[in-house]
Amino acid sequence: MINKLQNKQGVIFDMDGTLVDNIPYHQAAWIQFLAQHAIHLSPHEFHAQNHGNIDTMIRHFFGNTLSDYAVKKLGQDKEALYRTLYKPFLKEIAGLTPFLHQLKKQHLKIGLGTMGDTPNIDFILNGLHLKPHFDVITGGHEVTRGKPHGEIFIKTCQEMQLAPRACVVIEDSLGGVQAALHAGIEVIGITTSHSASELMQEGCLFTIHDFSM
Repeated sequence: MINKLQNKQGVIFDMDGTLVDNIPYHQAAWIQFLAQHAIHLSPHEFHAQNHGNIDTMIRHFFGNTLSDYAVKKLGQDKEALYRTLYKPFLKEIAGLTPFLHQLKKQHLKIGLGTMGDTPNIDFILNGLHLKPHFDVITGGHEVTRGKPHGEIFIKTCQEMQLAPRACVVIEDSLGGVQAALHAGIEVIGITTSHSASELMQEGCLFTIHDFSM
């Protein structure tokens, strides 16, 4: 894959589903967390309502009358449960660290553009000793509009001091692919959350199964 990046100056990674295959643990945490609050959903029922960032989700399930503080508190409780569930299984997607080393050898800048917040970013990057590889880290708490809006990737490009056309994004989600394209950045899809055909239909350049290709 590194040969296909020769005309690029930077690579921006999503985190959840891209650095790690953790989306099932987020879903399990949501279902368990909601059950603790007497909201019982099957995985299929939850998936049908899984839209927007965490604040949007909390207000969807608990009501729009919640204070901002209550929304943040419930959101952090859910994320803490996710970290507890996923910690015993925390591992990078195959080939990630060698691929990051290859990017550095090619003098490409490396960015992270995730809607995750600081505790979740630190959980993944520190837990897997990945943080030193990243030149720029942009979290969801730094933007006002979530994916599929392109703000997270626009901000990451700005902090990397690179034009969008000089970068490529690696993403697993359809909303993330849309966000990158809205930001004017080409996208490589990784098939942890969606099939190769779904990602290609959304506009990816090509897809990968992991980083060992």
